[in-house]
Amino acid sequence: MQQDKPEHQELPKEKKAFDINAFVLLFFVIVISVILTYIMPAGEYERIEKDGRTIVVPDSFELIEQSPVGFFHVFTSIHGGMINGAGIIFFVLIVGGAFGILKATGALDALIGSITSKLANKELLLIPAIMLFFAVAGTLMGLAEETIVYIAIITPLAIALGLDAIVGYAIVSLGATIGFMSAVLNPFNVGVAQSIAELPTFSGMGLRLILFVTLYIAGVLYVYRYAKKVKANPELKFLGNYQEGTQVEFQTHTKLSTRHKWVLITFLFNFVFLIIGVVKFGWYITEIAALFLLFGILIGIVGKLKPNEIADRFIDGTKEVISGALIIGFAQAILIVFQDGKLVDSILYFSSSFLSQLSPILNAIGMFFLQLFLNFLVPSGSGQAALTMPIMAPLADLVGVTRQTAVLAFQLGDGISNSLFPTSGVLLAGLAVAGIPFTKWIKWVLPFIFIQIAISIVFLIVAQAIQYGPF
Repeated sequence: MQQDKPEHQELPKEKKAFDINAFVLLFFVIVISVILTYIMPAGEYERIEKDGRTIVVPDSFELIEQSPVGFFHVFTSIHGGMINGAGIIFFVLIVGGAFGILKATGALDALIGSITSKLANKELLLIPAIMLFFAVAGTLMGLAEETIVYIAIITPLAIALGLDAIVGYAIVSLGATIGFMSAVLNPFNVGVAQSIAELPTFSGMGLRLILFVTLYIAGVLYVYRYAKKVKANPELKFLGNYQEGTQVEFQTHTKLSTRHKWVLITFLFNFVFLIIGVVKFGWYITEIAALFLLFGILIGIVGKLKPNEIADRFIDGTKEVISGALIIGFAQAILIVFQDGKLVDSILYFSSSFLSQLSPILNAIGMFFLQLFLNFLVPSGSGQAALTMPIMAPLADLVGVTRQTAVLAFQLGDGISNSLFPTSGVLLAGLAVAGIPFTKWIKWVLPFIFIQIAISIVFLIVAQAIQYGPF
């Protein structure tokens, strides 16, 4: 695919103001956590095993002698966090590696190219069709960084069809965000969060599927409405890095070959077996990681990759998720400091004392907003799950919220903020490719953010009302 664009692309100026690495932020949080062990009162709850999960015994909290940790603990906790989070870290790396093999076959690129070329002269049909592709990819694969490549394809196409850069960017970005947010089978946020909360992996799919449909319809209508306005009023167009009259040509390599079709069919079979394994055999992250590895190899074979190529592309896939995997370890380091300083139960006690004055529904909504704003510090779904769910799961037990609802609050808060906060490298990189200033994007997307928040609150109310579970 060829496109006319300026020779030089510059990142939005706003990036410089917010250019702070997530690992730097987390390191400062670890330091602050160590300091808190000298300030906050230490305490402990009793815990018991019930139905295969560990729960806190209400009214058993007792203050104990403070256990401040030393300065060197700032550094030893990071290694300890990597060890504690090893199961989830390697799960993320294996799944990422499997997706790397899938990408190497070219099947996903061919599919998006095929859909786009067939709809190239039907611009208003392009929006629901392409957004559906990215929403499905987001809800099944946790598509995030990969969207940057597609933004460079869809944005000039949208301009060539008489739309603008915002429409092109939104089709890709909002589509993937909607899928990531609903997370029907997303291993990188819900898979990790449910594992930490001791819930059956991918349980509660029914409500998440309804959430997916609701968010998809809302997203399509929002983008479609703006696209029609731009089509009717060309003076409203924002072209970003591109120019009016941009030409886009599709090459033969975008066609979906028979081999590509077999790769995609194999990929879908992976999720069929995943659902069967989870629902019928109670598979956990070890079995799920093994399944992704098995089907990654099968996809490579079907895609006619040589054994060395399969191994190399697996490594490439792990490289793309290594940042998120390591963030899990840093998040676990914070938890280690709190545990060694005997602060986890104190945080639970003071939080539950405040929240117990509210209804469980308001508690669920409060968890959602907390997760939303925490994403500013930890712009990684799996990393945020590792940081918050060890506290949110037992807190949910104490304040009458189901753990499944607490996970739902996490995924909704995490998903929405991916389109909002400048600490998200994917957001800023994607905007840079499309040539959209961060402030202009926020002004355009903010009404939809409020729509997503409203939908989230409704679903959290429903989840708590039906005791969304199994627990």
